[in-house]
Amino acid sequence: MTDTAIRPGSELPDTMWEVAKRPRWIGMLVFALAVAALFAYLGHWQLDRSVESLKPISTGSETQKVLSRVTEPQTEFLDKLTGQRVSVTGSFADDDFRVLSGRLQSGKTGYWLLGRFVDRSNDASLVVALGWGETAADARRAESSVPLAPAVETISGRYLPSEAADDGKFTQGQQTVVSVPQLINQWKGFSGDVYNGYVVDHRGWGGLTAIYSPPPIDKATLNWLNVFYAVEWVVFAGFAIFLWFRLVRDAFERETEEAEEAAAEAAAASLLSASPQAPGRTD
Repeated sequence: MTDTAIRPGSELPDTMWEVAKRPRWIGMLVFALAVAALFAYLGHWQLDRSVESLKPISTGSETQKVLSRVTEPQTEFLDKLTGQRVSVTGSFADDDFRVLSGRLQSGKTGYWLLGRFVDRSNDASLVVALGWGETAADARRAESSVPLAPAVETISGRYLPSEAADDGKFTQGQQTVVSVPQLINQWKGFSGDVYNGYVVDHRGWGGLTAIYSPPPIDKATLNWLNVFYAVEWVVFAGFAIFLWFRLVRDAFERETEEAEEAAAEAAAASLLSASPQAPGRTD
């Protein structure tokens, strides 16, 4: 007979919850809740680690660097350089300014002024976006404020990749993209090397508005292993409570079965004692 057997004088529980309210099972419930709380804490900790991994990883784009030290002319534009703050020292070339249309700034469509800047460290040409204006006339007027060679300037801003050429609008006389290959064909008497990206100067030249150029959005990755561990600990926490429930139910069912068996044995014994003795045979 197990320790859950019905003792003489004890009452058979009508429901499983009557068994659960016994001191022994209340103590087991407290223990199960403590274990579940521990598992839940571990799950929360693992989840925090997976969320921590979602924070942007600094790529160093906000640390200004000399352009010629992070890339070279006539080389492929590397994705990691997108939005990098750079500085370049050199001079603006004469009569190589262009005005772009259809450029957005604070929800408004306007114009950019582009200039060709020659890096004096390697004589390579660089496209520089000098500012934004509401009209093409504003952009053209700003040209007169830009000092030309041999004046030396140091410009600084974000380095961005050349945009895809828009041949349709270009042939219609509208220039809307910063396409380095297209600009090369427009520069007068140009020869030499060129950077395959452009710089958005942090200033607004000649009364133009400084072009809005936000920091790049760093790629973030989700640590699925930490997420899996977090889910696993939550399952363990639920299993601790389920195990207590299952043990209580088993105890209730065992007591019920043992009581039914005891009742059946008592009924059988009662029937045997009440049966009349069979008459003996005589020879």
